[in-house]
Amino acid sequence: MREEATHLLEELRSLEEELALPETLADSRRFRDLGRRHSRLQPAAQLARTYLQLLDDLAEWREATRSGDEEFASEARRELADLEGRREPLEKSLQLALIPRDPADDGSCVLEIRAGTGGDEASIFAGDLVRMYMRWCETAGFRASLVDASEGTQGGFKEAILQVEGAGAFGRLRFEAGVHRVQRVPSTETQGRIHTSAASVVVLPDQDEEIEIRIDTSDLRIDTYRAQGAGGQHVNKTESAVRITHLPSGLVAACQSERSQLQNRETAMRMLRSKLLDRARTEQQSAQDAVRRDAVGTGDRSDKIRTYNFPQNRLTDHRIGLTLYRLDSVMQGDIAEILDGLRLADSMERLAAASRRSSLGEASS
Repeated sequence: MREEATHLLEELRSLEEELALPETLADSRRFRDLGRRHSRLQPAAQLARTYLQLLDDLAEWREATRSGDEEFASEARRELADLEGRREPLEKSLQLALIPRDPADDGSCVLEIRAGTGGDEASIFAGDLVRMYMRWCETAGFRASLVDASEGTQGGFKEAILQVEGAGAFGRLRFEAGVHRVQRVPSTETQGRIHTSAASVVVLPDQDEEIEIRIDTSDLRIDTYRAQGAGGQHVNKTESAVRITHLPSGLVAACQSERSQLQNRETAMRMLRSKLLDRARTEQQSAQDAVRRDAVGTGDRSDKIRTYNFPQNRLTDHRIGLTLYRLDSVMQGDIAEILDGLRLADSMERLAAASRRSSLGEASS
């Protein structure tokens, strides 16, 4: 850890020197990128300084225990024991701080919720998930809006797209991606049998400071149509809804929630940018061979991540083995405990991986 802490402080000093160069000051984009990197390193750098000072203090008091003055040596042993007790927690904090953060975690996000297997019941469950996330957003201080939706024949949604705005939204919701399974007796079931249905959730980052997305307008096909569902005469009589297709990739984004075509177009463009960003991030990770297995799942969107069992009022997140017997409150948006558990599991896995790398490095040296 001493080597890693020293390297971090050297990198910070190097950044500060580069930020002070005239050519850096003249390049606004370079200055901005270096400034962001410098800001991200500051918390870890402070821990690194504290840690290195602790190591120096340990060395001094360890030497003091060899003093011929028994009273002074005894005091040194007590001080040494106190410092040793502070070392392990500080090392863990530093290891966590040294783990690279995903810049997209600090931004907004897009949730795409689609009904899966189960017919009408799957659509109803997809609608339940939409309400669950929207209610959680209300209590968590995020702004959630339904920007596009295709309603199910018996209620709920075949597909719904939520825009969640607010600092840190992607970081909080990113582990919701995957297949959500529901077990309950549908309202249309006359025999009282429990059915199993599913809905899938995709979470897309709204921005990533380290990936620039450029969209050529000549690569876009923009279609307008009449919005569907509730919305009054305006929605039904004007072609205010917008669908944008990115021809090179085949990605599509649509919005019908706003009153004007211009507003829908702006929102659809933002959605398209999020999809292109998600694809770019995936390609970048593959190219760098940096895709790791999360403690909370493989990241494969086909993973069954969670089961909602209504007869038992039970929710089980299969990735972290979390079981809660308060499904009723969960469906009302009380999901903070689940989200926090997933983030903690991810942090612990990252810490374990960092510890393994550190051990391998020490062994090889």
